[in-house]
Amino acid sequence: MEQPEQHDLHFVIISDSVGDTARKVLQAVLAQFPSITVHMYHYPFIRKMKDLEPVLVEAKELKAFVIHTLVVEDLSEYTDSFCAAEDLPCYNILKAMVRDITEMTGQQPIRRAGALHRLDDEYFNRISAIEFAVKYDDGKDPKGFLDADLVLLGVSRTSKTPLSMFLANKTIKVANLPIMPEAAVPDEIWQVDPKKIVGLTNDAEVLNNFRKERMIAYGLSPETIYSDMDRIRAELEYAYELYNKLGCIVINVSKRSIEETAAIIMSSIEISDTTIIT
Repeated sequence: MEQPEQHDLHFVIISDSVGDTARKVLQAVLAQFPSITVHMYHYPFIRKMKDLEPVLVEAKELKAFVIHTLVVEDLSEYTDSFCAAEDLPCYNILKAMVRDITEMTGQQPIRRAGALHRLDDEYFNRISAIEFAVKYDDGKDPKGFLDADLVLLGVSRTSKTPLSMFLANKTIKVANLPIMPEAAVPDEIWQVDPKKIVGLTNDAEVLNNFRKERMIAYGLSPETIYSDMDRIRAELEYAYELYNKLGCIVINVSKRSIEETAAIIMSSIEISDTTIIT
């Protein structure tokens, strides 16, 4: 099979804020070209012409792609004009959508640099949700179940903590509880609206592999009761019985990323009847 030709490409990212938007778009595109050698130059908080000009001169010297999210009009237009004059590929990521929304609504953009990252109510709600998730992780305090927006239940290695943190970044206050046959379920769980509870499960074989790897990472033998298949099946059966009694939604995470599971949860937490998503 013929090998793809090797290329070195330079990308200059310019933003009036932290530059995450442009960087993530570029990374998504570059993921489609794994054989390309990439040189990325990141210039955040560019809000004055005197700061912008040397960046564009460097982009010219590198013959770079210029990707920017500048919303201050004179900086944005100057960047676009400079790149056109120097024959540099230039991508003004926000321009087309801002233009179309303006035409459709008749409203003008506020042109405020860093507007997405201002310290608004959403920011503080996110911080509060993250602190909540840390405080009530792994069933540390059953009182958290009553104050949570969402309660995650699951046997060990069903992604409870990563999901809690991911959803906290969406400003959702999450408490989670590990499920095992020997441990009594806190009374508070039975007081939570089933619409706010999600039962997580996994395939027995996947759990077996995860748990063996965890034991090896700890420097222990992979063959323990923790990774025993009969034990895992018993845990899963116990969890399913609990979920049925609670009447909560059940999600199998075995073939899903954290992002996919979170998307399902966010669109399904209003479901009242027991629903199993495999």
